[in-house]
Formats: sequence, C-alpha cells, structure tokens
Amino acid sequence: MSEKQEKSLSPVPSHEGQVLEAQHDAVFGEITEEGPNYRNVGWLGTAVLMMKTQIGLGVLSIPVAFDSLGIVPGVIVLIVIAAITTWSDYIIGVFKLKHREVYGIDDVGELLLGPIGRILLGGAFVLWWVFVAGSGMLGISIGLNAVSDHAVCTAVYVAIAAIVACILGSIQTLGRLSWLAWIGLVSILTSILIVTVAVGLQDRPTAAPKDAVWVPDYKIVGNPDFTSAITAVCTIVFAYAGTPAFFSIAAEMREPRHFNRSLFLCQGVVTVYYLAIGIVIYYFCGSYVSSPALGSAGPVVKKVSYGFALPGLLVSTLLFIHITGKYVFIRILQGSRHLSANTLTHWAVWLGCTIGTAIFAYIIASAIPVFSDLVSLVGALLGTPMCFQPMGGMWLYDNWSKGKESGRSPRWIFMVCWCIFVIVAGFFLMSGGTYGSV
Repeated sequence: MSEKQEKSLSPVPSHEGQVLEAQHDAVFGEITEEGPNYRNVGWLGTAVLMMKTQIGLGVLSIPVAFDSLGIVPGVIVLIVIAAITTWSDYIIGVFKLKHREVYGIDDVGELLLGPIGRILLGGAFVLWWVFVAGSGMLGISIGLNAVSDHAVCTAVYVAIAAIVACILGSIQTLGRLSWLAWIGLVSILTSILIVTVAVGLQDRPTAAPKDAVWVPDYKIVGNPDFTSAITAVCTIVFAYAGTPAFFSIAAEMREPRHFNRSLFLCQGVVTVYYLAIGIVIYYFCGSYVSSPALGSAGPVVKKVSYGFALPGLLVSTLLFIHITGKYVFIRILQGSRHLSANTLTHWAVWLGCTIGTAIFAYIIASAIPVFSDLVSLVGALLGTPMCFQPMGGMWLYDNWSKGKESGRSPRWIFMVCWCIFVIVAGFFLMSGGTYGSV
C-alpha cells in the first residue's frame, strides 16, 4: 500500500476540544478546522445511516410480496436477496480500502468500463435517488393527510415536505446528520411495530368481509404468474436497494476499516425485521393485506402509525437529497480547495446542489400522474443493476489477474463463478422487473 493511501486511511481527529490537524483524504482533499470535517462518522453511526437508507415504508410491501409468492418461497427469496446484497455491500468496503479515490458508483463504472461506465452508472445513481427522494416527499404528504384527515391539499403537503427535507438535507456532513438518522430509524421501526402488533390483536383486516367468519387465507406456497412473481422478487430487492448510497457513507467514515462491522449489524437488523414484519403481517392479513400495510389495521392504527412514521420518512427524504446533492457537489468541486473550505463558492455550489435536487424531486413527484408506477420502473431499470452487476465486476477487477498467480485455485474459480452468477442475476432481475413494471 502506498504512503498516500496509508495516510488517507488514518482516522481524522474529531473529539470535542481536540485540534483537527490537516488531514489528506483521497476524495475530499485537505480536511482542516477551516472547513467541514467530512471524515467524522463512527461505525455505529454508519450502521444507523445504512439502516435508514434501507428501512422505509417499502418494508410494508413485503407482506404483499409474500402474498404473491407464499410464505415459504417468500422467506427463501428474502434470505437469498439478503445474502447477495450483503456480499455486494461487503465488496464495497473491500474495494473502498483498495481504491481510496473512489467516492461513488460512477468511479467504479469508469474503472470497469471507462468513461461510458462513469456516465451510465453516474446517471443511474442520480436519477434513482432523485426519484426515491420524490417518493419520500409523497410518503410524507400521505402521512400528513392521514394524521390531519386531509386538512390541507396534498400538493401543499408535498411542498412542505420538499422544503423541510431540503433545509435539513443541506447540513454539510453525514457526521452531523447521524443523530437525525437515529431519530428516523427509531420512529419508523416503532411505526411498523405498531401495525404488526395491531394486526395480531384485531379480529380481521380492515379490507376483509364483515359479514362472514374470518379465517386467515395465507398461502404456504403461492402460484403466481411470471409478472407477479418477478414483481414480488423486485419488491424485496428494492427493500435492500440502499446499496448505492453505501459508497458515500463509507467515504465519510472516521475509520474505514470498521465498515464491515457496521455492514453486518445493518444487514442483520434489517433482515430479521423484514422477516418478522413480512411473516406476521401476512399471516394475520392474508390476501387482504394493504400496500403499504399501514392501512391493514384500521383507520385509528393507520393514523397513529403514520404519526410515528413521519420523522422516519422525513429523515429518509433528507438523506436522499443530501447524498444526491453531495455526489453532484463533489463532482463539481473535486480537486479544488473550495471542496473542503467554507468559502463563498463552497456554499453557493453546495446549496445549489441540494436545492436543485429537492426541486427536481418535487417537480417529478408533483407533475407525473403515474408516479408510483414510474418509481417501480426506474427502480427495476436503474436501482437493481446498482446492487448486483457492479459488485461482481469489482471483485473481478481486483482479482482476475490473481488467477494466474495462484494457478486458478478452487477458491478463485468459485469466486469467478459466483461473480458471474451475481452479474447474470442482476441483468435477469433488471429485465424481468422492467417487464413487470411496464
């Protein structure tokens, strides 16, 4: 490892009262007291930020996916997707340590495919997170409507969500946002837990017939057609689609070598929660589960659960705005002293990026009448390939030449086959999910 890489790997002093010495980072340049400390997220804060990019109201679509697949196939698919995405996320941490100059998935695209790869993956990254931010704004407006009994026009609530998320998302570093991620994570987990408990206590789902004895009609094994099956699988993939944001989160870690402990904590908590929520809600609601499932336990529980969910939805939206805005911000100012110094240019570009991201997301969310369908399409076309194919390519990029050195050992052959499988599976889910969405 070069002297420059060793220097960039060292943690940045950040304790209160401690003088922050000039520290070189391969992405952010010189980090000093005169500018924001981009390398200031601990491993636990990293885990929470990861969880918050994954866990949202999308988890409440998992019971609907189980309704298509059946409980047993649904659980198997969820565990398989969890395993593949955990490996993909692990490769991000390994690749980041070997290539400290990598900030986003577009850098990976350039290493793998040249300038075309940078354009394709960079464009996919921005479009995906802008659409997800717009979806978050709509989610907040739905929550405000549910809590307030539609006291204000939905368009007004979307605008309020965009403004508040933009203001909070303009906080400069993820280190300063990590405390908000704690609040958001606790609120969304509490909201989902309320619904889960409520569906177990009620005598029947809200949508079930009221004039007959209710018996849960859950299916152990479903019999879906291809479109329903691939849509259900992609729904589960989307629940783990925070992967592209892990590049940005890893770049701001105080100690990048702790990435794996953050990752395994995140994926463990997320997977256990997804399994518990999916199985319990689907078991008690069967085919009458709502999507999202917050409406499955009646209007009162829906209002209470959305009340708890609102902070979580807000934090998710501001994180999406922040991560997208910072990606553009770094691409504009990388290599310039303005990137890590609180100059007028720094603030003008930074606020321009976050405000521009929020406005773009707001326009898309407000102006497109079939927005939810379009998000599904964009997710299948752009979100899925950022969780599978690049990571298989990243391992091959770093290890292909080692096959000659090791004489193509059994482990090397297995990993090559695994990477090819991940890449092929990614393309299959991308094309199948796009077909299902269309």
